[in-house]
Amino acid sequence: MTLRPRTRGSRGAELVELALILPILLIIIAGIVDFGFMFQAFMVVNNAAREGARVRVLPGYSNADATARVNNYVTASGLTGTATTAVNAITITNGGGGAPTSNGVQVTVRYPYTFTLLGPIMAASGISSVMLTASSAMRSEM
Repeated sequence: MTLRPRTRGSRGAELVELALILPILLIIIAGIVDFGFMFQAFMVVNNAAREGARVRVLPGYSNADATARVNNYVTASGLTGTATTAVNAITITNGGGGAPTSNGVQVTVRYPYTFTLLGPIMAASGISSVMLTASSAMRSEM
């Protein structure tokens, strides 16, 4: 069995194909990594809002305590960047306007967080950040 020698025109074709496909492959991989970081940040924001609502429905805790709990959760989770400015935008509402310790009052904690994308393609297209907003509502049973 003899192997045919390569023709002169096919020399370096693999290198050209790699040069064409590699940037596309790297963009896809960067997008997957960026989506993973964004999903992780959303889970932290969601859990922080839940923790704030949980603290607020407990007897003896105020809106300041719930805001502090949300801030501590976000800081401990390692979210950086615009988390410090978004923490000031936490909204805590008591449904029905009553005290959260009265029976049947619902407390809602809404927490926005601006996630900055890593991918240069998204930044070049004008989309450099995504607003992640989590809302959690809990009912006081006390």
